[in-house]
Amino acid sequence: MHILRRPLAEIPDPLALPPPRSRGASPFDAAIRPPGSKSLSNRALLLAALAPGQSILHGALVDADDAVRMIDALRTLGATIDVHEDRVVVHGVGGRWKPVHPNGSPATGDLLLNLNNAGTATRFLAAAALLSPVPIVIDGNARMRERPIGELGDILKKLGASISYSARPGFPPMRIGPPAFPPDATVLEIPTTQSSQFISALLLIAPWLPHHLTIKLVGEITSESYINMTLGLLQRLGASVQTAGDNRVIRVGPAAASPTNRDLIPGDGIPPFEYDVEPDASGATYFWAAAALVPDSTCRLLDLDAGSLQGDTGFVELLGRMGATSTLKPALAGSRASLQVRGPRTLLPIMADMSDMPDAAMTLAVVASFASGVSVLRGLRTLRVKESDRIAAMQTELAKIGVKIDSPVAGDSGAMTITPPGGGGGGRGPGIDCSPSAPPVHFDTYDDHRIAMSLALIALRRPNVFINHPQCVAKTYAAYWRDLAGLF
Repeated sequence: MHILRRPLAEIPDPLALPPPRSRGASPFDAAIRPPGSKSLSNRALLLAALAPGQSILHGALVDADDAVRMIDALRTLGATIDVHEDRVVVHGVGGRWKPVHPNGSPATGDLLLNLNNAGTATRFLAAAALLSPVPIVIDGNARMRERPIGELGDILKKLGASISYSARPGFPPMRIGPPAFPPDATVLEIPTTQSSQFISALLLIAPWLPHHLTIKLVGEITSESYINMTLGLLQRLGASVQTAGDNRVIRVGPAAASPTNRDLIPGDGIPPFEYDVEPDASGATYFWAAAALVPDSTCRLLDLDAGSLQGDTGFVELLGRMGATSTLKPALAGSRASLQVRGPRTLLPIMADMSDMPDAAMTLAVVASFASGVSVLRGLRTLRVKESDRIAAMQTELAKIGVKIDSPVAGDSGAMTITPPGGGGGGRGPGIDCSPSAPPVHFDTYDDHRIAMSLALIALRRPNVFINHPQCVAKTYAAYWRDLAGLF
């Protein structure tokens, strides 16, 4: 069995990636469907758990650590969740959590939710704790305790919750006490936040608050595409959604009575639903990038199209600016939608604003490492407080193959330049040493799935690449090494 096709638990650490295809070998032509979107799965799971009755999710992410943490927490909060091979069946609580202890008895005191390093679940469930009859304590692993959540805690205070921190102020563990929901606290003015998930967390519970929730965003909007994703999903599932001023003012409330949800009663929020979760566009970026890195190679990502709610589908356009070509095929009778990238002969440098797709920044940085000049990426300020300090991690790791990353850029701490060795290949410099005698390089991954998956792409061009702690991809994409195997 090809080493990359082994079950994740059997993947060796460090993982020696296969050498790239020999010069002159035919390029690859691959078709891949990544697992369900983590972002959409977590949003849909939370909404289904709060909705009344039975909801069904098709294609949801269920076998990754982040998804397991979310599902376990929702069960602890009283939802019944049955995971089948191709669908997830959720029996929701109807807008009010019914917390239980591990032994099944109803919770009467503080209830602990340990979410490891699942940032999405941590932020969403901290806000959802407003709907609990008992105090909820949100905690995680050592890295999660370094990820700030105080901004969200301050907002929850405005909604009547009591907030306290048992260790470092503004960081987990955070205790959220049940609120009183003062009537004048349903209009919130929120300045620029460290994470868009703070805004999404509030929007997701808005259908179950006593009144419509109105949010006025002041200053720079962080990762607006993820806020749009949340609003788009809420609207598709029946919630009342209104926006004005380019999303500067957002109003979300419960679904209105209609012929399709005539049984909805006050407090239900949204009706039960059935929803097909899109493939993960963040996971797709690795394979689009792989095609861009290997001249004349193609990779088709199945079941992704122009109607996607995910901002990371815009990654294809960035690769186009670097010389790649893309093809969108809509779903027709007897065929599946796909979004394909074909690699160019020479990669051009790029200037790009990544604020709408920050999770793809590391992938683009790897592609830019093989470009013919210096690239500049902006909109990266959220990367400092992700699963790792991703800017610092990429600086350290890409330096091992002679790529220089500078940050801040002109005083902007959310920007970085990527300079390949000698300024780049393509006749303008030596570029990265991709000869058969290139020395072994061991990439550290910082227990960060996106660092591991992006750095692994270097092996498509450069031999003797090793990935330390490859199992960390289990956070969102347990089958990543198996899917990558088909490209070598």
